[in-house]
Formats: sequence, structure tokens, C-alpha cells
Amino acid sequence: MTRKLSLAVAAGMMLFGTAASAETLKIGLADDPDVLDPDQSRTFVGRIVYTALCDKLVDIDPDLNFVPQLATSWDWSDGGKTLTMKLRDGVTFHDGEKFDAAAVKYNIERSKTLPESRRKSEVKSIETAEVVDPLTVRFTLAAPDATLLATLSDRAGMMVSPKAAEAAGAGLGANLVCSGPFKFVERVQQDRIVLAKFPAYWNAGAFHFDEVIYRTIPDSTVRLANLQAGDLDLIERLSPPDIPTVKGDSKLQVVDVVGLGYQGITINNANGDRAKTPLGQDPRVRKALELAIDRVALNQVVFDGAHLPGNQFISPQSQFYNKAVPMPARDVAKAKALLKEAGAEGFSFEMQFPNNPDMTRAAQVIQAMAAEAGFDIKLRATEFATMLKEQSAGNYQATEVGWSGRVDPDGNIHSFMTCKGGINDSKYCNPEVDKLLDGARRTNDLAERKKLYAAAIEILDRDRPIIYLYHPKWIWALSAKLQGYKPYPDAMIRIEGMKKAS
Repeated sequence: MTRKLSLAVAAGMMLFGTAASAETLKIGLADDPDVLDPDQSRTFVGRIVYTALCDKLVDIDPDLNFVPQLATSWDWSDGGKTLTMKLRDGVTFHDGEKFDAAAVKYNIERSKTLPESRRKSEVKSIETAEVVDPLTVRFTLAAPDATLLATLSDRAGMMVSPKAAEAAGAGLGANLVCSGPFKFVERVQQDRIVLAKFPAYWNAGAFHFDEVIYRTIPDSTVRLANLQAGDLDLIERLSPPDIPTVKGDSKLQVVDVVGLGYQGITINNANGDRAKTPLGQDPRVRKALELAIDRVALNQVVFDGAHLPGNQFISPQSQFYNKAVPMPARDVAKAKALLKEAGAEGFSFEMQFPNNPDMTRAAQVIQAMAAEAGFDIKLRATEFATMLKEQSAGNYQATEVGWSGRVDPDGNIHSFMTCKGGINDSKYCNPEVDKLLDGARRTNDLAERKKLYAAAIEILDRDRPIIYLYHPKWIWALSAKLQGYKPYPDAMIRIEGMKKAS
């Protein structure tokens, strides 16, 4: 009764007008994206917006197979050290510039050389991008890279207009120019991103909306209230306790899928002065924190058991999961003993977390569990994009944060745990881990990749720069009038084929 009342109150207080036409698709996001530049960004919600704004060289289907997008076909040669791609003809960027092999070459070189680029480690294996002819590009690699197609199906494969990028430099995110089905119109930080249909898009007939509006609404209760009132058509990350409410409403529908990512606690290991704590410097303290947490209870109490508890960067359902490193049970006595051994009894540290209800509840449960083992956790709720900036700058001790996941396991670990990884905010650095993860990139032998990842997992389990907690199930709530939505394990909202029933 209390929850229903809160929904009704939120609906009455925070509705966003209903004047938009039937040709407008309104999507509620749980966080505000960071900079809208594929080379600089890192947020999950930013990738959702890119799905409508920026085509990639390669995409995936719901079964995680690679499928053509801007590249229509590709071939490997020279023992896996050369990748040749044929490109789609007749594609233009939103500024009218032509998409061709020269544009691909420019984009790859931008990812490698832009000082602000977070894609450098992802495209490190590409030595050269060569224009063979206007619709053929050839990548020459320093060594075979089993992850490259997966990389090119994500931000590193998103093509921006060279003309616009050259003019804007690091400021491209203020008015991003890509070649996707929708083009950028405006952005109001912490409020909305508006896109308009791009009439010259190569597959424009598959898109049935004239406009897409993404609304930033961190409070899951308010997101649902706006959906119930008809002011949104679709919301991502429906809170699990709200599933019965949505299923009981004939005007709404629920769609879900098990995701590829994880949620965990990232610990500042060597990123500035705030890493200089027992938590940052002593793996025994990090192990004690892990042993203080009951992952199964956390999932049940906060998420009604909707997610999958886990202790590695890939889920227990993955073929790359190392069964020799099982998820430990909670052991408060052992946690206390480790803290005593480390001389850190009563240790206090700050943990930041995204300022939304689900993550707040999770942080509070973690805080209470850890207190029983002798930890004193100070909680700091932070706006999501700001929280990531704080991480990058080293202005944190621990962060409750997740990763949406990638098709290839490399995408869940390399950029985070290699010494020069593009989003290694903990600044954890272990040359042996680098060697293993780099080796897993260079071989297409599945058994060898499993062996290399298993060895890396054993080291990371000892060092614990990230304490993995669970693997989210992606849950969307939609208007019953919205047809054609297909859930993907990468949790991207693909608008192709979607329409509203009259």
C-alpha cells in the first residue's frame, strides 16, 4: 500500500508533459550520460543513446552473434593479423559528409591518439588502418586479436564525422555528429537528450519515430510513475520490487534478459592519496570486506532475488567462469580475524554510490553487513556521471559501481585491470595480470583463452581491486501500446522495428 501511494504521489508531483506527438518515443534513463563522444565516454546510459545516434562497424543480434552494420562483410588473413572489411555504400553522416574507408581510418586513429580517448587500450592491437579503396579498409594488427570484432561492435567501432571531429576536437560531445538513424538536436544536462530522425539514413524505413527523447530520472519510483501516466513509453532498469505492479497493469508490459555485466565495489588501489588506506593497500582488508558481505542475502533483500550473485568479472553462467574460485560464503568471524591481523580493527572508509533508490538500498545493506565485521563505512550518494569523474580523478576510496558487460570477456576486464587500461580507476597494476589478459587477446584458441582467464581470475581473487557482487538481470517496463521491442543481453535499447499501436 505504501509503495502504491508513493507512486501515485510521485506521479502527481513529477510528470513530464504529455504534449508530444504519437511519433515521439520517450525513454526514461536511470542515470545521466557523461560526454557524448564515443572516444571519451564510459557510461552505460551513454551507450543506450549511441544506439540511436551512432552506427558501428559491427553489431550483435539477440543471440550475441556478430552481424553487419556499417561493415557489410569481413575477412581474416595472415594468421589473424589482418582484418579486411567491406563497407556499406551510400551512407552519410548527419552533416552530409560521406562515410567511406577514409572515415574509418580517421576514426581508428582518433581513438588511438586523441589525448582524452578512453579507447586507446581497446584498439591497441591495430597498428595501421589502410584505405584499400573507398569501400574497403584493412586493419593490420601487431598480433592476432580475438577481441577485435567485439571491440568494433562497441564504442571503438562507432563512426563520427571526421569533418565535425576535426573542427570540435575534444568538444565533439557538445554536438555529436554520427551516421545513425537519429541525429542530435539538444541536450539539457540532468534532464533530457533529444534526437530527430535522420531522413538520409541508409535503413530509414525500419524506424517509425520522428523524434526520440531520453529523460534522466534516477528515482526508479518516479520513472515508473511517469510510465504509468503515459509521459514515458519505456523505462530501463525497472526496480525488481515493482515487477508485480507492472504485471498487474494492463496498460504496461515487462521485458527482461540476463545481462553480460556485473555490479561490485571498486577499490582505490593506487590512484592518488586517497588510496593510502588499509583498504587500498592491504589485500587482507579487502578480503575481510568481501567475507563480511552475504551476496545471496544482498540480492534477495534489495532486489527480490532478481539478479545472479557472483564473484568474478563474468557470471557463473559463462564458459569462462573459473569454477576453482567459487563464490565465498559470508564469514564474519574470519573477516574480524583478518582485520585484526592487518591491524585495521574498526577501520573506517568512504564508499560512494549512485544516487538512486536501488543502489542506496544496496549500499545501506553492505554498510550494515560490514559493520558486523568491524568496518565503519561512510556512505556518499553521488550523481552518476560525477561519481565516475571522481573515480577517474582518484577522489574516492571505494565505489559501489557496475559495468553493463560486453560480448567478449575481454571487454569486462582488460580496460579495468591492466596497468594502462583506459578505465582502470583503481590504478591496480600487476604485470602478470597484464601478460595473461594480453595473451587472451592474442589467441583464438578457446581452450587457451579459458586457461589464461582462469589464471588471471586466481590472481585478481587474491588482490581484489574489485569485489564483484552480482550480475544484473536487465528489466524494462513498456507501454502496452509499444510493439516490436527486442531485449538484448547487452541491454541496449534498439529502436529499429519498434512502433506504437494506434
